[in-house]
Amino acid sequence: MRPLHILLTLLLAFLMAGLQPALAESAPGQTSPKPKVIFFDVNETLLDLESMRQSVGAALGGRQELLPLWFSTMLHHSLVESATENYHDFGTVGSAALMMVARNNGIALTEQQARSAIVTPLLRLPAHPEVREGLQALKNQGYTLVTLTNSTRRGVQTQLENAGLADLFADNLSIEEIKLYKPHLRTYRWAAERMGVKLEETLLVAAHGWDVAGAKAAGMPAIFVARPGQTLYPLAAEPDRTVKDIRELAAVLGKRP
Repeated sequence: MRPLHILLTLLLAFLMAGLQPALAESAPGQTSPKPKVIFFDVNETLLDLESMRQSVGAALGGRQELLPLWFSTMLHHSLVESATENYHDFGTVGSAALMMVARNNGIALTEQQARSAIVTPLLRLPAHPEVREGLQALKNQGYTLVTLTNSTRRGVQTQLENAGLADLFADNLSIEEIKLYKPHLRTYRWAAERMGVKLEETLLVAAHGWDVAGAKAAGMPAIFVARPGQTLYPLAAEPDRTVKDIRELAAVLGKRP
């Protein structure tokens, strides 16, 4: 072997020897401490939004291409609510956003029609197919499961009951108690305080990049559930782990001591 090849081989071996311990130490689900409380986002993370998308699309005259605009408008104005120290529940903000999109696109829509298109299907959303099994596995492993949502407490309780998931959660936390929408940093810190644990003793599970970004910025560990159509915000801190669904989440967390 020529000297240059020997040098390159030794250099590669040296680099790999240095990297292997670091990779082992950072392997998710193996050395991280077991969280005392796992906070779950609900809509999209646990529940399938397809029926609501269809209802909202119908309210917009069948213009499915306007759905992303409606959702982003709703999120935008929930942040406006927090920034201006104002508060309306998420259903009301969503209805207002839907009316804005309809008006800007020449679609006639009353306030009652907008609210019916959102709230009625929202309360009846089914769980994603693997969710019940995954949550049950986590509960069997001894984890305390709690929802943390922008929806009202009463609303999320109804959602969980209709989806057959209510018995799996120890508590349901709603931002209506502090009137600050996720991803405001205070919502995550408040949630940990509310459950009597430190931020580093918790974990957020969410299918929204903005939710993960908020949790990480607040100091809360987070796992991203990569549901179809969802992506991470590239300028925010990376999640501690990405999983495809709640079944995989249970498998990953089952490895923790």
